[in-house]
Amino acid sequence: MPVEHLDVLVVGAGISGIDAAYRLQTEHPQRTYAILEARDSIGGTWDLFRFPGIRSDSDMFTLGFPFRPWRAAAAIADGESILRYLRDTAAEFGIDRRIRFGRRVTAAAWSSQEQRWTVEVQVEDGTTERYTCGFLFLGTGYYRYDRGYSPDFPGSDAFQGTVVHPQHWPEDLDCAGKRVVVIGSGATAVTLVPALAARGAQVTMLQRSPSYVVALPGTDRLVDRLPRWAHRLIRWKNVLVTSAFYQVAQRAPAVAKRMLRAGLERQIPDREIIDRDFTPRYQPWDQRLCVVPDGDMFRAMRAGRAEVVTDTIDNFTEDGIRLASGRELPADVVVTATGLQLQVGGGMRITVDGTDVDPGKTVIYRGCLLSGVPNLAICIGYVNASWTLRADLTARYVCRLLSHMDAHGYRSATPEFDGAVAARPLLALTSGYVQRAADVLPKQGKAAPWVLRQSYPIDMLTTRFGDVGRDMVFTARPMRRSPVAVDAAAPGPN
Repeated sequence: MPVEHLDVLVVGAGISGIDAAYRLQTEHPQRTYAILEARDSIGGTWDLFRFPGIRSDSDMFTLGFPFRPWRAAAAIADGESILRYLRDTAAEFGIDRRIRFGRRVTAAAWSSQEQRWTVEVQVEDGTTERYTCGFLFLGTGYYRYDRGYSPDFPGSDAFQGTVVHPQHWPEDLDCAGKRVVVIGSGATAVTLVPALAARGAQVTMLQRSPSYVVALPGTDRLVDRLPRWAHRLIRWKNVLVTSAFYQVAQRAPAVAKRMLRAGLERQIPDREIIDRDFTPRYQPWDQRLCVVPDGDMFRAMRAGRAEVVTDTIDNFTEDGIRLASGRELPADVVVTATGLQLQVGGGMRITVDGTDVDPGKTVIYRGCLLSGVPNLAICIGYVNASWTLRADLTARYVCRLLSHMDAHGYRSATPEFDGAVAARPLLALTSGYVQRAADVLPKQGKAAPWVLRQSYPIDMLTTRFGDVGRDMVFTARPMRRSPVAVDAAAPGPN
């Protein structure tokens, strides 16, 4: 089998992969790289999800790339517009010509002797390919593309209607004139409810417990008032506003609750409904906030096209769902917006010198490298801000690390966690999809560089100016027998 060698191999052609490609070809034009994409098109999440109303759950001025700002006035954009933006970005910078479609990475093996990764790839036509690379960048996100999470509901086999998970929405499913029950209370559910109501369905959002929901403007009025060069100001305005509210939620949750409650009272005049269906049992930002652009879900509720029911499922029936309270919800279609299943690296097998790497037993370094794993970066987004903010910092950090290695003649860089401080979960969220994946995701420490901060301004500074050598072991040449560290940098400033 012929083997192709590249300096950097990027896995995934979504936001993370496109951003990494841009940074690589801009800051390291001498390096060869390619992007391997399992699907047959660009876009990642935005190409996979096709359910009605799919849209961004954060503002587009921070979800857009800093090197190609989002120019439209829509702050919350629909999935089709986002996908078009990603494709246009890849085409403008020639990134689309570097993508190998229909190639799913199944395994990546690091050899300390050769100082390189060997990557096994399953091609769409059933054949296999092999690549080698000096550095591996995983822009695969952290959830499974082949299936979402659906609980085993009692009696679901008896239901005579249609059951669908949003991750695999059928193109021919027409909900007009039908009774639709959406099970869930997260971002997907609050997106589906107004979209299905607008298509003529009678929608019930069935939630076990409420989530924090906030109505925000769907457009940013500043866009029309400022010149095109000022989009960076809008981006930073949104970064700082989001960061400020997150800090309020962390330090003064009672104040954050009052702010969120005040917003709901402007949308829902009945305080009993707010108390019952929109007052969560957890603190703000223990889970992601659900954004409702221009209050579209609340408009559907006021128009009588949608309602929210807070209860638990007793069992499915032939005609719908029976609740623990005894109430029955008639349904023609049930949508299980019940969450995702998480994984690392698209589920590929990762080995270092023949030993399997369990990502759940590693500790994250600088928010993107794994302890004990050489020359490999993964992209993990913020829980309180746009994915692209963290993705761009990851790509820029990797480029800075590569420059440091070039300057010193290093071939590999391996973060070494001393274990002096007990690791803790990577994502500080109580959401079900995060809790179910506690053993799957890497861990984090309690201090830099082993902590995944939720602060873009601080991370931007440490990405540019933090000590690249702190807690890092570098090697300078291919090893013939066993790994020998030639430079173990002492801890320096953050």
